[in-house]
Amino acid sequence: MSSSHPAPLHESTLRSLIVSAGVLPSSIVALLNTYGRSRVFNTFTRGIVKGTLIVVDDDGTYSFGQPASKETSPIVTMHIHNPCVWTRIILSSDLGVAEAYMQGEFTVSSLKDLLNLWLENRTTLSGLSSILSSFFSRCSALAINALGHQALGNGMSRWNVEVAYDTSNALFECFLSKEMMYSCAIWGEEEGGVRGDLVSGPRPGDLEAAQQRKIATILAKARVRPGDRLLEFGSGWGPMAIGAAKLGCIVDTVTLSREQRAMTERRAAEAGVADRVRVHLCDYRELPPEFEHAFDALVASEMVEAVGPRNLNTFFRTLDWALKRERATVVLTATSQPEHRWSEYQPDDFARHYHWPNTHLPSPLSIANAAQEATPGKWVLHNLEDHGIHYPRTLREWGRRFEANFKDAVVAELQERYPQLRDAGALEAFKRKWRYMFTYAEVGYARAYTNLNCWTFTRPYVRGCRGQWLAIVHAGHPKRCTYVICAYLKTPGAKISECRLGGECGAGAATSLPDVEALHFQFRMRSARGRRVRHF
Repeated sequence: MSSSHPAPLHESTLRSLIVSAGVLPSSIVALLNTYGRSRVFNTFTRGIVKGTLIVVDDDGTYSFGQPASKETSPIVTMHIHNPCVWTRIILSSDLGVAEAYMQGEFTVSSLKDLLNLWLENRTTLSGLSSILSSFFSRCSALAINALGHQALGNGMSRWNVEVAYDTSNALFECFLSKEMMYSCAIWGEEEGGVRGDLVSGPRPGDLEAAQQRKIATILAKARVRPGDRLLEFGSGWGPMAIGAAKLGCIVDTVTLSREQRAMTERRAAEAGVADRVRVHLCDYRELPPEFEHAFDALVASEMVEAVGPRNLNTFFRTLDWALKRERATVVLTATSQPEHRWSEYQPDDFARHYHWPNTHLPSPLSIANAAQEATPGKWVLHNLEDHGIHYPRTLREWGRRFEANFKDAVVAELQERYPQLRDAGALEAFKRKWRYMFTYAEVGYARAYTNLNCWTFTRPYVRGCRGQWLAIVHAGHPKRCTYVICAYLKTPGAKISECRLGGECGAGAATSLPDVEALHFQFRMRSARGRRVRHF
């Protein structure tokens, strides 16, 4: 295998090597498996309170949980083919389940139902985490935070991108839509909505239509017009840049992936917009000097996760440096964690280890707060949305296409680049890794365990195509509240002569001006219990 290509399965975890690499004598492994089985069974007995798990192994059939209909709670059957499953679980918890699935050490009646059952009972199943598992999790969280590319710099960033995106263009072509958008689609009524594939079945062209809607939505939020300059962090395979260029924008897009740069340039030429799309192979911290205050808008689709909390301030200072001082818009999308679960220290998990190394999920407020801390007074959070409801269907569509197209030429190219995949077992593990990812992510978004947020920031005074956006910020309220008010004026240049807050602590907002089309009021309270955001 060429050293220029990262291993397609990525490196196994240290805990996995303890189980499967012959590090320990077989007698010790057998003792661990016996102990692990006993520990896991005891936890299943106490911890599965919703749904039913049936385990079949060489010693018999065991049922955990309460009998229930499949319509209310999942009923799942696991067939154990290798007792190492139990050691993996006590060493790595849910990551151990993923690795056991990849290695074919168990089969299951429905992977989706298994993951749903796991999340349904995640609180009561916390006993699966052993002292050693907790130790490894803490160490991995510290390592990701301290040694991830956000701390080590651009060389680590390039390695992370190579592992995540440079496996093979043919691999991604086998499951993405024609424009190669590797982020969440936005589903409309024309495709039957977010559950259209479940209600009436998947239809050819639905994913393409939903991804075109996604591109149009992001560019509309960015308020770009013909002749505007657009900066993109994270090129992907060029769909956003090409879409903006077709609108008449001049696009500079930044990537660390050589594979993506080559395909973006080729696709831009095929679309007839090569003269309006420039692809830069560089880190977002290495922008050319001529980029200073040159751009009207910036977009970054599901790229912020790669920045990390330690570099968010640098990220916002960089985009502030690149965007025009008077009229500019920033649109960011990222997978996020709810505020109550978010932490700056996030341990290794399946997605972070096997698909997107060293990534860190923000929370909705961590992004908004970072923007203000890094560039105080220079940006207004105009809009915050959750698009997470659109991701499960996107992942189902990708999964179906992967199952249908992962064969022949795709497999041949992968085996040429990675000779170890000529082994049937390794190829099956690679395929199961992707199958697990599609289902794992679908369940997480469907249950709102993870979300997908879209943040739109504007300069404090931005003149739009139809009117003017005004931002009024009031801080220092005696009850420790912060108000952020944005009003859109129908008439460009009109002035607000009156704007008042109604009710105690800004419980509402009112204005009597006829030229105010919409008033958006955000009320943020800081309390001893944490932060809450209420929208009125």
